[in-house]
Amino acid sequence: MGLAGLLLGLLVPMTAGAQVVPPPASPPAEAPPPASPPQRAPQSPVLDPDAPLAPLPGLGVDWPDLTQADASESTATGKSDIAELTRYAYRVDGIEGITDALFLQRFNSLSALKAHVGDPSNAAQIDRRAREDVTLLVTLLRGIGYYDARVTSGVDTEGGRPVVTLTVEPGKLYKLETVAVPGLDAAGDKAAVLREAFGVTTDDPVDADKIAGGTAELRAQLAERGFPFAEVQEPTVVIDHATGKASLNLPVDPGGARVFGRIVSPPNKVFDARHMQEIARFRPGEPYNGTALDDLRRALIQTGIVSSAEVKPVEGTAPGTVDIAVTLQPAPPRTIAGALGYGTGEGIRAEVDWTHRNLFPPEGALTLRGVAGTQEQSAAVIFRRNNFRGRDRVLTAQLSAANINRAAYQATTFSLSGSLERQTTIFFQKKWTWSLGAELAASDERDVIEATGTPRRRTFFIGALPTSLTYDGSDDLLNPTNGFRIGARLSPEVSLQGNVFGYAKIQFDASGYKAFGDRVVLAGRVRLGTILGAPRDAIAPSRRFYAGGGASVRGYGFQAIGPRDPNNDPIGGRSLTEFSLEARIKAFGPFGVVPFFDAGNIYTADLPRFTGLQYGAGVGLRYYSNFGPIRIDVGTPINPQQGDPRIAVYVSLGQAF
Repeated sequence: MGLAGLLLGLLVPMTAGAQVVPPPASPPAEAPPPASPPQRAPQSPVLDPDAPLAPLPGLGVDWPDLTQADASESTATGKSDIAELTRYAYRVDGIEGITDALFLQRFNSLSALKAHVGDPSNAAQIDRRAREDVTLLVTLLRGIGYYDARVTSGVDTEGGRPVVTLTVEPGKLYKLETVAVPGLDAAGDKAAVLREAFGVTTDDPVDADKIAGGTAELRAQLAERGFPFAEVQEPTVVIDHATGKASLNLPVDPGGARVFGRIVSPPNKVFDARHMQEIARFRPGEPYNGTALDDLRRALIQTGIVSSAEVKPVEGTAPGTVDIAVTLQPAPPRTIAGALGYGTGEGIRAEVDWTHRNLFPPEGALTLRGVAGTQEQSAAVIFRRNNFRGRDRVLTAQLSAANINRAAYQATTFSLSGSLERQTTIFFQKKWTWSLGAELAASDERDVIEATGTPRRRTFFIGALPTSLTYDGSDDLLNPTNGFRIGARLSPEVSLQGNVFGYAKIQFDASGYKAFGDRVVLAGRVRLGTILGAPRDAIAPSRRFYAGGGASVRGYGFQAIGPRDPNNDPIGGRSLTEFSLEARIKAFGPFGVVPFFDAGNIYTADLPRFTGLQYGAGVGLRYYSNFGPIRIDVGTPINPQQGDPRIAVYVSLGQAF
């Protein structure tokens, strides 16, 4: 009698546990009867679906009376189904000694009994699921080395419902007696390291996952250690049931070590092989490394003008070299983008950009930008060449006209600027980044005389050479949890306003991060700035230091901190001091909360001080997306000045610092 018959019996009261009974033997074969004249096939009788079932022989219990069925199930399923539906439980005995977490995880995710536990099911369904789980357990046990495992199923009743029990007898754990990797010695002095990378040794259990993972790791290490044409066949395992031992054989042909040759590519509409070599992080003559090919593929797609890239090794033209064949498919080169936003102290702002990313190959982009807002109107023409003579090296030239109307000043500025910088990206986070620039500007600016509050307008002609240098020792570009960053900016400037004078604008930034467990990161930053060589009143208002806002002291309006004129408007200063401290706490799922405390002030003196600080505090919400944290910070000033808002809200991508 099978499990289905036993389960049918459990649908009525039972007093004894069920047993697994083997099916009866098949009757002996008999000689076929003599041929008879053809007869018309009898028609199948028409069955009445409402007729009661005939008694089933061999169950030892009566078929349940339909009139005694649970009325609650009768309402949902119909009277004819009540006797065949029940809710079951299940358990697995005998696997207590198996500690392989992946084995248990796979069974729980694939178990047919688990998938439907709690669902009303008939005996045939439960029987089929139990049989499927028996087969599943045997397969999974063989995968971790139990080749003699036996699994049986039985059914009992507990609390008036059937309980399916899967009983496991794992048997002997088979282990590897020999592990052979023929051909690996051809890798020379790298053979030992490659053998260690495989990671499977004698006396290890015959674990299919470990063998497959070791094979994949060996392929990867061969490519990373200079063997681009290595061939690793599929492993074969021979089991000896008499001894409980196994032998593993994994043939390998390293194919010979190579060094990088040149990049070759058929003609395309994107860029040539020479520019690809500038992007690549390998040079001809260096030992071959397969990881460098994946990096080049990502970098090519990151340019935005390549939709797909095929990068593969081919035999080099010079002996002992491997050339890299690259095939590119171009992406649409033009982009139109827009942004609409609002900021406290900045007003409403709408921006539209049109960009052709490869108007001047290779990677010479032209951008036309326009901004319309309540406090800003501007237009710019920008030329940008990415990967200029090196990976992530950007050459930029910009011609712009802008009208900026802030509480501190109003400025109408025409400028011509250019820069060369080394950038960091989420694909290639760099320790050191730098920039070198030059700027010429003519700016007509309005502010007030500090002593009287009388409006005035002056025109400044400015030349500047801004430079910066930054070291990033953090562990993540957008969401650091450990390490530190330190950077400095220096901009020597010459100004013509009535007469010619010079000054230097210097800014120093540092931040640090420390994780406490998996859920809390303590982060802090400091910023100091100074302008040396000229009095504040002589410096154009747009070139002074200001503080306050989402990237400064939160809780205050944009540029609202510092000395003010008789009209209670900020006037900026020659030096800057800022501090921030926050705890980044992961709350639940992808969300986190961030209590923060900020402080800062602007001074008229040339060196920053630590007096008269304005304090702000608040709490933020973080959503940790795939591309970085999205932050919402709500802050309030602790010691506000006249006119400061009680609440300020900031929204942006990435952490505050």
